[in-house]
Amino acid sequence: MKRRPERGITPGTLTIALIAMTIVVMLSVLKVYLSNRIYHESRTINHLASEVAALREENSILRVNVERLKYKIEIADTIFSLDDTRNSEGDVP
Repeated sequence: MKRRPERGITPGTLTIALIAMTIVVMLSVLKVYLSNRIYHESRTINHLASEVAALREENSILRVNVERLKYKIEIADTIFSLDDTRNSEGDVP
């Protein structure tokens, strides 16, 4: 009688299956890790971008305020210099 080949898991098949599962698990863990890192970095970038936008807006507001103060000082200097000129000529204010 002929022997039938055994059907089942051989040590070689088991080794190949374990290696394949190990590779799949390692790639899955790597993908999850990279996805989490990308997510957290993008949150940090979005937070910094919103701060940059707020600081740029504040900068433009401050520039407008500086221009107003410069204009106000120029006008005040002109008025005071006219008053000084009148007072030096002997005019009564």
